[in-house]
Amino acid sequence: MKKFDIITIFPNIFSSYLEESLLKRATEKNIISVNFHDLRKWAKDKHSTVDDKPFGGGLGMVMKPQPIKDAVFDLKKESKKEKTRVILFSPRGKKFNQKKASDLAKYDRIIMICGRYEGVDERVAKYIADEEISVGSYVLMGGELPAMIVMETVSRLIPGVVGKENFLKERRKDDGFLEYPQYTRPEEVDIDRKKRGVPKVLLSGNHKEVKEWREKKGKKIK
Repeated sequence: MKKFDIITIFPNIFSSYLEESLLKRATEKNIISVNFHDLRKWAKDKHSTVDDKPFGGGLGMVMKPQPIKDAVFDLKKESKKEKTRVILFSPRGKKFNQKKASDLAKYDRIIMICGRYEGVDERVAKYIADEEISVGSYVLMGGELPAMIVMETVSRLIPGVVGKENFLKERRKDDGFLEYPQYTRPEEVDIDRKKRGVPKVLLSGNHKEVKEWREKKGKKIK
């Protein structure tokens, strides 16, 4: 079973997301396990404080290292025999792509740290997380959406999540996937007063030609 642990101050954000579609089925079949951990549980003061003002001044608040350290270390204690990877989401991290998803799919357990506010104390990136990951060249309000992206992308690579294993083999190319144009019924659609049809090769029944067309028109996602 692939395990995902998500450390966040907004655990309820994920509820509806995991109550739909294939990820719900995957959890019900015990193919994957998803656990949300409220970071405030590891705060030391009576107000469950997880952020503070930045040294050197500046606007906004920074997430404290102590609660994150304690959360990660406690989770790692539970998984001593499992191959575990700890991820911190950051715009400064390495860009997430299909190859990285394939690399992460080799781990038994993935612990994801979701930052908020103006950022996370740099000591988390240096001494606690195994790596920083960015899902794009833009700034989000927190790491919850990136955590969903990583979880879904990695889960798709696990046999049984998206259906038969052949579904994965059909498109997999080395360390990436081949994405090609797709068509379905009807064969013709009226768009802008013109008949928009399906490429004839896809109607030919010639599997070899269809495969060649898809490889020619497709784009390898790495």
